[in-house]
Amino acid sequence: MGSLRFSGLLQPRVGLHRRVARAGGRLVRATRPRHPAGVFRRGAHGAHHAALRGRAGLARRCVEALVTGLIALAPLYFAPPALAAQTIAAARIWPARDYTRLTLESKEPLKFKLFSLKDPERLVLDLEDVDPDDALAALQGKVTEDDPYISKLRVARNRPGVVRLVLDLKGAVKPQVFALKPIAEYGYRLVLDVYPLVPADPVLALIESDGKLTPAYSGDPALQPPVARLATIVIDPGHGGEDPGAKGRHGTYEKNVTLMIGRRLKKLINAEPDMRAMLTRDGDYYLPLATRVEKARRVKADLFVSIHADAFVRPYARGSSVFALSERRATSEAARWLAKSENDADLIGGVNLDVKDRYLAKTLLDLSQTATIDYSLKLGASVLSELGRINTLHKDRVEQASFAVLKAPDVPSILVETAFISNPQEESRLNDDAYQDRLARAILAGIKRYFGKHPPRPQLPLALN
Repeated sequence: MGSLRFSGLLQPRVGLHRRVARAGGRLVRATRPRHPAGVFRRGAHGAHHAALRGRAGLARRCVEALVTGLIALAPLYFAPPALAAQTIAAARIWPARDYTRLTLESKEPLKFKLFSLKDPERLVLDLEDVDPDDALAALQGKVTEDDPYISKLRVARNRPGVVRLVLDLKGAVKPQVFALKPIAEYGYRLVLDVYPLVPADPVLALIESDGKLTPAYSGDPALQPPVARLATIVIDPGHGGEDPGAKGRHGTYEKNVTLMIGRRLKKLINAEPDMRAMLTRDGDYYLPLATRVEKARRVKADLFVSIHADAFVRPYARGSSVFALSERRATSEAARWLAKSENDADLIGGVNLDVKDRYLAKTLLDLSQTATIDYSLKLGASVLSELGRINTLHKDRVEQASFAVLKAPDVPSILVETAFISNPQEESRLNDDAYQDRLARAILAGIKRYFGKHPPRPQLPLALN
């Protein structure tokens, strides 16, 4: 249809009527018989004229009908094309005890509306200009029975141009929804976090996880507990969920390696009579860096150990490293690079920047941490010495950098780079169960050496009395 030309036809109808009338007049004059001047004859010629006028009127009406039809059809050919509905590139769900996260990824920002319904409890997420494609359909089968907050998820077209997601809930929740801009390999993401209405008590959860209590001293020497109190170590497996961390050449994800080593270390610590351990995450989901620090402070942790298996720009980089917080500058090129990489995890993992905890923000920005950093360096030195027994050391001293996850002002904190996952040989070792166990035992040995010189402070008991 691109070759059709309607410039003369698609004009106002009044103008068309005038042109058609003029054309009809010319037709009549062209067919009128010629007579000598001054002679005017009626009869057959009058009938002939009437017939011509009838034909001109018929022609005019036909042209009008044609033009009217063309005007009606013109929008079909010349109207701008309607915008195609978006498709969801990926849909993911990450259940956890802390919260359940639903993520929808697309090439363009999604228009949405979230509201809740009662009796029974439901969350409803309406997506505008979205096709109910395979990614959304598959999401319905990704809700597991052990999800603590969502019992079922349904997807259907609610009305033209709107796809509705209905989350059937197991109880009252506190939802948060926010959008993330493209970063790394991700496009635009719409994130729905489903939090419990009443957060779990972290101290109670810690005690339930190991069953250990520090009994109160009754004054009777025979009833004196074997330890004055339990030392609490918070283990932080790096990355998780939306943020896989570094990736090895053979496809190993850092988030999986750190979780496996963290679980091994927790089991070993809980086997000690005077220690207990807590994982910041015990599943494949993401925790913001500030939340990891907050968890350690809420259980009054004695130590915070963040476990990583990072990558570097050079594939031949190898060896284990231990980092403590630096108030000023990093102590090496690798430290600067790794700190930036780890601190960007919140952008990749996805954090709702509209939610700000002023108290926590003030705490994390407090730079009066000299004593804590000093203890962190001592802890790091003990752990690094033990790691050197099983692996090459990337640096023979504890390095310092501005890792956000190490900024608890009152908890000695270290970040352990177990090995470089970007090195193919070390990637292979990190996937070995026996080597993971050796790494966990080396970290525990370093912790015990530290406590031998710096016992847990008695003013921070963690017990149910």
